Amino acid sequence: MSLSAFAAPGVPGPLAIDTDYRPGVCNIGPAEIAARRRTGHVGVIVAIVLLVILVAIGAPPLARLLVALPVAIGASGYLQAYLKFCAGFGARGVFNFGDLGTTDRVDDAGARSADRRRAYQISLASFAIGLAVGIVAVLLPV
Repeated sequence: MSLSAFAAPGVPGPLAIDTDYRPGVCNIGPAEIAARRRTGHVGVIVAIVLLVILVAIGAPPLARLLVALPVAIGASGYLQAYLKFCAGFGARGVFNFGDLGTTDRVDDAGARSADRRRAYQISLASFAIGLAVGIVAVLLPV
C-alpha cells in the first residue's frame, strides 16, 4: 500500500508532485521543494556542528540554546518541502511552479488569507521545534 492511500480524497499524499497552485495547500513545485529540502539539510548540519563546538569548548549549558536557531531553520525547510508550501511565498502572496527565482502573484484575497494562515502555521511549528531542541541541548548532561 502506498503512502498516497492515506491521503484525504482529492488531496494528494506527501509524496505526490503538485503542479498547480492550491491556496493554503501547495504553492511550490519540484525546484522550490528541492531548495527547501537543501535548507533543511544545512540547518541540521549547522546545528550539529554548533552543538559539538559548544560542548567541546565547554560553553555554559545555556549557550547551547543557540542551536535552536539553525534547528528552526532546518525544520522550516523540511516542513516546507514536505508540505509543498513556502511560508515566505505564502506571506508575500506569491507562488512558483517554474524555475527558481520566478514567482506568480496570488490575486484572490481569500487565497492570500489561506496562504498567510498556512505560512503562520509553518513558522510557529518551526519555532517550536527549534525551541524544543534548544531546551534539550541545554539540559544535556555533558
